[in-house]
Amino acid sequence: MTTIMVSTMIVLLLLGFPMMIPLVTAAAIGFYLMFNGLGQMDTLIQQMMAGIRPVSLIAVPMFILAADIMTRGQSANRLIAMVMAFIGHIKGGLAVSTAASCTLFGAVSGSTQATVVAVGSPLRPKMLKAGYTDSFTLALIINSSDIAFLIPPSIGMIIYGVISGTSIGELFIAGIGPGLMILFMFSVYCVIYSIIKDVPTEAKSSWRERLTAVQQALWPLGFPVIIVGGIYGGIFSPTEAAAACVLYAIILEFVVFRSLKLPDIYAIAKSTGLITAVVFILVAVGNGFSWIISFAQIPQQILTAVGVQEAGPIGVLIAICVSFFVACMFVDPIVVILVLTPIFAPAVASTGLDPVLVGVLITLQVAIGSATPPFGCDIFTAIAIFKRPYFDVIKGTPPFVFMLILAAALLIMFPQIALFLRDLAFAD
Repeated sequence: MTTIMVSTMIVLLLLGFPMMIPLVTAAAIGFYLMFNGLGQMDTLIQQMMAGIRPVSLIAVPMFILAADIMTRGQSANRLIAMVMAFIGHIKGGLAVSTAASCTLFGAVSGSTQATVVAVGSPLRPKMLKAGYTDSFTLALIINSSDIAFLIPPSIGMIIYGVISGTSIGELFIAGIGPGLMILFMFSVYCVIYSIIKDVPTEAKSSWRERLTAVQQALWPLGFPVIIVGGIYGGIFSPTEAAAACVLYAIILEFVVFRSLKLPDIYAIAKSTGLITAVVFILVAVGNGFSWIISFAQIPQQILTAVGVQEAGPIGVLIAICVSFFVACMFVDPIVVILVLTPIFAPAVASTGLDPVLVGVLITLQVAIGSATPPFGCDIFTAIAIFKRPYFDVIKGTPPFVFMLILAAALLIMFPQIALFLRDLAFAD
């Protein structure tokens, strides 16, 4: 049965069908083979509906809506200006500012693709004018935007939390440490690159200009305060924090900054609705597929066949990292989380691994795969936004991918990089 399901998915993917079709088709075939017909297909439908029933998933469209509002408004530009005012003048300062701006905007949007658009669009021309190569610039923007997968709010973490039953609040807090570590690694590389290539520095901002930039960025900086501070302080659940972010974004862009008008609401709502529909359809069919493979005990068979469960905690973590990294090079990150998380669940449970640590590592691998050839989704976002050829976009990615893999290795060796803040925030 496993061979038939996998073969069906591969054939349909090669024929160009969207991912939801191979998933639901493979699930229906598995159901037919297990129950000798489709007479009880309503059971599979119920499992699909159960996949989108958790209240926590309400946070997904809320964060998508908030990110869409901010991307069309002034929040991103104000955050960029603040970062540039303080570090734009140092060697490599513009590149470091780009990485830091991606991290900051990721902390208010939770979306890698929104970050590529909001930060990459204004900063790429500046970096090219300053003397950075286009390949380095594109690779920096794509990979730095993937820090948004780790810095809360992370849509990937929400999906993982719902599938695995892990606290989304704990996942959010645990992602901060690894996200900042990756930002530091990227920043060091940017400085070294700029010294080697002798890239000119930007003009130094005066303290008056810096103060003005901070004042203008104070409103957008309220987003991470709402999300992290609200969850850490016990004021909000992650779902309530998402709703608060939408309200805050509306007040900010429509009332305070007046960058958007009432007619813009239709376009924003339409865009959010389309993205949300795709996400929820994937979650529904993914849950149905996961139920079929779990019912048939396929995960246990696969893990036993490859000997993962006997490898111990470190071996399981390495297997998880490799599997998610490779899968996300070819398939949408949400689908990978939906399909692979249940497969590794027995091994995670049997080895006593902390599900929060596992969730952070999975999210990191998803981030790496999303920016890695051949089919990382952020690569094609950059191609569409910047209108550059495929090979130009991927040319500068290897050093960043290496640093992200190094970050994963450090997390496996030193779990407290992720768990320290979690333990501090959620100590009994």
